[in-house]
Amino acid sequence: MARGRKRRVWSDEEKREICAQTRVPGMSVSQVARRYNANTNLVFTWLRDPRFAPGDPPEATSTFLPVEIIAERGCPEPAVPAIESRIEIDLADGHRLRITGPYDPEALARLIRGLSA
Repeated sequence: MARGRKRRVWSDEEKREICAQTRVPGMSVSQVARRYNANTNLVFTWLRDPRFAPGDPPEATSTFLPVEIIAERGCPEPAVPAIESRIEIDLADGHRLRITGPYDPEALARLIRGLSA
């Protein structure tokens, strides 16, 4: 006699509950099956059975949400204009910096001082 797991017997109510959870938006049949430690193919079998399968899935409905448009607040202009360029800096200790696109010169100077220290 083979030793293995005992076969689980599911009540009709449990089958209905498990099948109903497969209709929750964002849930897959395999996720529900794992939650109940059931075989995914078994859950698909129950879904084909009209006794356990829930009705048609609810249709997605559109809902309008209230929107309030407010005046745009003025944003301060950056103190340093963005510069589109490519810079390569070779430091004495062997570090190499490559900067492409806009950068903050003050932050770059702090970085160089930190690497040179």
